[in-house]
Amino acid sequence: MPTAPADSEYGTSLVPTVTPFSNGSVDADAVADLAEFVLENGADGLIPCGTTGEFASLTDEEYETVVRTSVEAADGAPVLPGAADTSVAGTLDRIDIAADCGADAVLVVLPYFHGANDPAGNERFVRAVLEETALPVVLYNIPSCVGQSIDADLVDAVADHPDLAGMKDTSGDLTHLLEVVRRTGDDFHLFQGFDSQLAPAVSMGATGGINAVANYLPGLIEDTIDAAAADDVARARDLQVDHIGPVFDVSLDHGFAPATKAALVERGVIDDDEVRPPLVELDDDALAAVRSVLDDTLDAVTE
Repeated sequence: MPTAPADSEYGTSLVPTVTPFSNGSVDADAVADLAEFVLENGADGLIPCGTTGEFASLTDEEYETVVRTSVEAADGAPVLPGAADTSVAGTLDRIDIAADCGADAVLVVLPYFHGANDPAGNERFVRAVLEETALPVVLYNIPSCVGQSIDADLVDAVADHPDLAGMKDTSGDLTHLLEVVRRTGDDFHLFQGFDSQLAPAVSMGATGGINAVANYLPGLIEDTIDAAAADDVARARDLQVDHIGPVFDVSLDHGFAPATKAALVERGVIDDDEVRPPLVELDDDALAAVRSVLDDTLDAVTE
């Protein structure tokens, strides 16, 4: 059975950080506070401006603010912003901004809204980005938002490109992730983005995880990755099933950005759970559900 690499130049636990807002604007101080919190409590690096970071609701100016603030707060830790767009030119523009801010790499999705009319189109898009990118690229597979999956054939076709560093897989399809593991080598960094499958993925060869739960429980995610990579099956299963599972489920039920921000407010890391339309803040019942699973998890993992 393959085992996870001990580490990568980006680490094994990267946090897709939320974008804190206050009175309708990006709260740069809170961006820095969150970065410092996760890095001091177990995370290896940051993924600002991803799905949980509400990238699609940010202006270009706000995107630059979040990325630059994250890089400065990271103080040398890896920062890999999302660089999603619907065109090659738009993606490259985001990559250039990230590079100017001092980021280490970027996450790139397939074009959304209008998908490829032929599988060859996706490879054409990825290769066009790779040929002009200013930073290493980590592909981001999230078919629930993009409308199509980055299939194993595409990964296999471009895996040897010198500017392709790996992939985050948020398909929720463990069979698909394992097919990518089989087709790529140790230099290809494969991160599990579906938190409820973190331990199985790492135990079978994934590098680590990029997990929303790590915003407010970075130590739990780090411990789970370490246990799975060390073949400590009992501990990895306990952390995954009893602790990551419940907090991940509440995020699925109520939305990752709203639930994550609510949990961060409960932990005292940020002051405001504000999200932007079309997202809405959690109602009282949802907040109670977040508090309940968070309290249970904190009690268990700190005992």
